[in-house]
Amino acid sequence: MLKIDSVEKGLVLDHIQAGKAMEIYKYLNLDKMDCSVAIIKNAKSNKMGKKDIIKVENNINMDLKVLGFIDPNITINVIDNGEIIKKINLELPEKIDNIAKCKNPRCITSVEQEVVHKFKLTDKAKKIYRCVYCDTAYEQNNG
Repeated sequence: MLKIDSVEKGLVLDHIQAGKAMEIYKYLNLDKMDCSVAIIKNAKSNKMGKKDIIKVENNINMDLKVLGFIDPNITINVIDNGEIIKKINLELPEKIDNIAKCKNPRCITSVEQEVVHKFKLTDKAKKIYRCVYCDTAYEQNNG
């Protein structure tokens, strides 16, 4: 059996939809951080069948809001002295910046490269975000 060391201090991102760990790794800029990161793909899960897990040693100062946009079912476990001291359940963020890109070719974000791609949540039930510049809908495909 595969053995991954437990985290003494840091974060464990659990219940990630199988296959999404690398996307999350990229969004959180974990490649640019000087900390130990373990990615477990396709781990067995009673709840989900299969899941991905990301373990991040020491670094707990990340903007985790993006995770709620990618998958609000992810559980964040904050670890200290090898123990879970806090569980964070995610929800869809009200606003996101530079996470999704507007698909409207006439939008200012398509013309001006430096403009931040900003979206606001307009329909929580359907997970629909709208571009703040041109009001184009961005619907997340979950799975």
